[in-house]
Amino acid sequence: MSSAPSLSRKLAAELLGTFIFVVVGAGSALGAASLSSPNAGTLLLIAALANGLGLAMAVSLTMKTSGGVLNPAVAVGLWVGGKLKARDAVLYIVAELVGAIGAGAALVLSFPSALGTSVNWGAPTLSGTLNASQGIAIEALLTFVLVMAIYGTAVDARAPQIGGLGIGLAVLADVLVGGNLTGAAMNPARAFGPMLAGGFYPGYWYIYLIGPLIGAIIASLVYSRLIEGPD
Repeated sequence: MSSAPSLSRKLAAELLGTFIFVVVGAGSALGAASLSSPNAGTLLLIAALANGLGLAMAVSLTMKTSGGVLNPAVAVGLWVGGKLKARDAVLYIVAELVGAIGAGAALVLSFPSALGTSVNWGAPTLSGTLNASQGIAIEALLTFVLVMAIYGTAVDARAPQIGGLGIGLAVLADVLVGGNLTGAAMNPARAFGPMLAGGFYPGYWYIYLIGPLIGAIIASLVYSRLIEGPD
């Protein structure tokens, strides 16, 4: 019988899984930017598919080792829901941020600067039609949907054995809803990795911290207390 993975292996999985997800998710923006005269619908679909499929793949790769968290907001939500110890949640967050920054750096080193800077190295951006409060609300709402999917398809002991597919589909749907508004990050690491590596420091950066945290905490409380809790 195989033993449970050590904490160091879990952290390595979180770092590498987040690296893979951010390379695919943020990299899709650079790939789309290289297309000749892409329309907004095409760009949104590319972003939705790349982020959704990229996360589904990364979660499936790491689920048996670390749980496939790959998101600081989700780590906090799992702690609130009693699924992750506080120490492990903190260490997961550090590993995820390191993986995301490493992914951003890999994109900066691999892609032409003119291409990367034209899309802020794949970092999410806030639409000019929104204010910061609306951005926070949208990120919170999208993250709520994502974390509900995480609990229902991966965390709950009764969940169907479908790997990261349900989680990836939730991200795909969320990006279709909010990708043109906030970038639909739903993940501080996904936002801050490309921002820090690419030197893109928007004044509204905090919406990608506050919004996902609010959404993840509310979803964790709702699922653990109302759906997963004892009858």
